[in-house]
Amino acid sequence: MRVGWPAIAAWMFVWAAAPAAELDVVVADLGGAPAEDAVISMHGGIDPPVHAAVTREIDQRNETFIPYVEVFRPGDRVVFRNSDRTRHHVYSFAPAKSFEYVIAPGGDTPPVVLDRIGEIAVGCNIHDRMITHLYVSDAPWIAKSDAQGRAAFRDLPAGRYAVRVWHPQLRPGKAEPEQAVDVAGDSATLRFSLPLLADPRPDPDDNERTRY
Repeated sequence: MRVGWPAIAAWMFVWAAAPAAELDVVVADLGGAPAEDAVISMHGGIDPPVHAAVTREIDQRNETFIPYVEVFRPGDRVVFRNSDRTRHHVYSFAPAKSFEYVIAPGGDTPPVVLDRIGEIAVGCNIHDRMITHLYVSDAPWIAKSDAQGRAAFRDLPAGRYAVRVWHPQLRPGKAEPEQAVDVAGDSATLRFSLPLLADPRPDPDDNERTRY
């Protein structure tokens, strides 16, 4: 059956007039402390527009990867930059992406294409305490919690969503915590309490810095 323009226009008007929903997600550890760097993904509803591939930079300063967690979509690229005065040997053996680069002070890597979903733990073969996590997801909506453990989703089509949370300090091998939520033309708040392991990143000691 052929649908005429009046019917199409009416459908578009109803869809455009549907009120957008808002969802705030709050993530904490079991002690109630805010959980920064949690990745929150939302599944369901109407898919948003296709995202153009972007290139994000992971810096290395004071023998620390910055940021600790970064979110990517399949097809995005990552560049590792060395802002230190020492060499860094960046590597990953993750199934989603494996690579290895020695980066001189002031240098950077060529762009690395992240074409598979999954979590990619990246370390430095010279400085064992250095670690960063690249989280590659094709979820329609995705965000990272801030220092207060909060992430906000705006302009969501009304509907039912599965909301999942990943954090680098969740126990390996466990399923991502998930909650279902119905959002409508208003705002809602969803809270997660996570059993997090201790932060594996010790504060670097100036007396132990490596020159390589």
